[in-house]
Amino acid sequence: MKMSKASLNTRIEWNTINWAKVQRKVFKLQKQIFQAVKSGNKAKARKLQKLLSKSFYAKLLAVRKVTQDNQGKRTAGVDGIKTILPQQRIKLASSLTLKRYKSLPLRRVWIPKPGKDEKRPLGIPTISDRAMQCLVKFCMEPYWEAQFEGTSYGFRPGRSCHDAIGAIFNQICQKSKFVLDADIAKCFDQIDHTYLLNKVDNPYFRPTIKQWLKAGVMDNGVFENTESGTPQGGVISPLLANIALHGMIGDIQNSFPKSIYRNGKQIQGYRPSIIRYADDFVVFHKELDVINHCHSLINEWLNKVGLELRPEKTRICHTLKDIKIKGTLEKAGFDFLGFNIRQYPVGKYQSGKKSNGKLLGFKTIIKPSKKAIKAHHEAVKEVVKSHRNQPQAALINRLNPIIRGWCNYYSTVCSKETFSSEEHHLWKLLRAWAIGRSKKGTKKALGKYFSNGVHGKWTFQTKEDNRIYLISHSDTRIIRHTMMKEDASIFDGNWTYWSKRRGQYPDTPRRVSTLLRKQKGKCPLCGQYFTTEDLIEIDHIIPKSEGGKDEYKNYQALHRHCHDVKTRNDGSHDWSENDYEWKDDVITVPITRAV
Repeated sequence: MKMSKASLNTRIEWNTINWAKVQRKVFKLQKQIFQAVKSGNKAKARKLQKLLSKSFYAKLLAVRKVTQDNQGKRTAGVDGIKTILPQQRIKLASSLTLKRYKSLPLRRVWIPKPGKDEKRPLGIPTISDRAMQCLVKFCMEPYWEAQFEGTSYGFRPGRSCHDAIGAIFNQICQKSKFVLDADIAKCFDQIDHTYLLNKVDNPYFRPTIKQWLKAGVMDNGVFENTESGTPQGGVISPLLANIALHGMIGDIQNSFPKSIYRNGKQIQGYRPSIIRYADDFVVFHKELDVINHCHSLINEWLNKVGLELRPEKTRICHTLKDIKIKGTLEKAGFDFLGFNIRQYPVGKYQSGKKSNGKLLGFKTIIKPSKKAIKAHHEAVKEVVKSHRNQPQAALINRLNPIIRGWCNYYSTVCSKETFSSEEHHLWKLLRAWAIGRSKKGTKKALGKYFSNGVHGKWTFQTKEDNRIYLISHSDTRIIRHTMMKEDASIFDGNWTYWSKRRGQYPDTPRRVSTLLRKQKGKCPLCGQYFTTEDLIEIDHIIPKSEGGKDEYKNYQALHRHCHDVKTRNDGSHDWSENDYEWKDDVITVPITRAV
């Protein structure tokens, strides 16, 4: 009797799979899809998409992404399954077939918005649904990446918010302009399903995507239909949102001529500039009438998608001077992605210059926004308050990642003054914390927790081990972000460029950046280049349990899944089966524990 391919697949051992070969095969097809669309042969690209969706290698990689590499891999869906065994991953990969696929409802989870009291909903699919979404994303992402506009930066591989900020700086650094700072109201929740499905031009994926859009959600045991929007929390949701908003930039710009004649002179570059990051975007032009016209055109365009601008977060302003709009005084500058962008009048010694060397009379300054600074204040204050009765080391270990992450995000702009003020604010909090814990005088109380160290005599560090100390905001170096090449894509096959670029992102820790340069962008365990979406972890080459030290020559950067394999093989991790509930070879946990 002939054995089926599916049964052969289930006989494969998960831990013996040649993942380097799997990644090469999947990327080869993705690159061919990207190149076919770039050359205008969409029919060939759709055939390759269908071929990739049936590839067992792609199915294996999709399962690994959602069960091992994803940050929220241990979040359960409506079935309560939190994680699965290696052999169950093989079976799941074998079962990923579009023709026989039926999605389950989403589990609704409410999470707080950053810096706000309100919450936003997340829709958590099951593990099998996440794997199928990841598989379809493998097929659709290179197809659409070849078509997306160059000034769209949100939720795209290889692009970051710092690229968007860099593009904004390039737009206004030579000339002051009027700005439409806009925000789409409930973008993910209001996208029209019919419009989105019609835009997906490959009918092979349309029924499956429709299932995800219409799956509904379970909220505290109550089922609700989903009539519009893409569920936040799904693997493919950001891509679907970008597909829905694709074309807005081009359509608005094409509504204006490239150049106009005024007073007998031809004015070049008359079209507005639009920079979009997900559902936030800004429009620039030197004339207010053009900005007002763009405002109405964008509203008309969004109506087709089922969306609208949020009035309280949409404003027209100027980059250099205060202006009056409908009787309301709008101050110069605007906030975007946590940055404040504004131009300041300055003297000739500080003024920016045109390309011909003439003085501009102003300087473009980008710095952290007041709203972002306030949110950081609240985050730090909450940690200090919650650690009133905790050891000093616990407080330091909790504060350091918050300080490091926030400073890294703003390390590409004019933040030195902000970092100094944040350091002073934190000093006052820690001073009150130290005095409140001690019944002694102020001097003795401070002497217990502050001593001479890397930051001088007022270093907040433990007496027992001076290696445990609080890092300083001011120690963060300001390094300007290198923008990505305008026409570059992770699917163009230039691995040398993308592996080096991974270490240039501001949110990449300095230790990881150093190791990436040392390893030339490759993982030493699997030999594959790190991609922009890979989760990278630092590993001790000689485990600490075997005497390994915390020093650079004993560090290496590994993929998260490679790190899991090495940790299991060298015996440095203590796996406890008592942490899980076992049923039919599947690990399950109660919903309350899964979140």
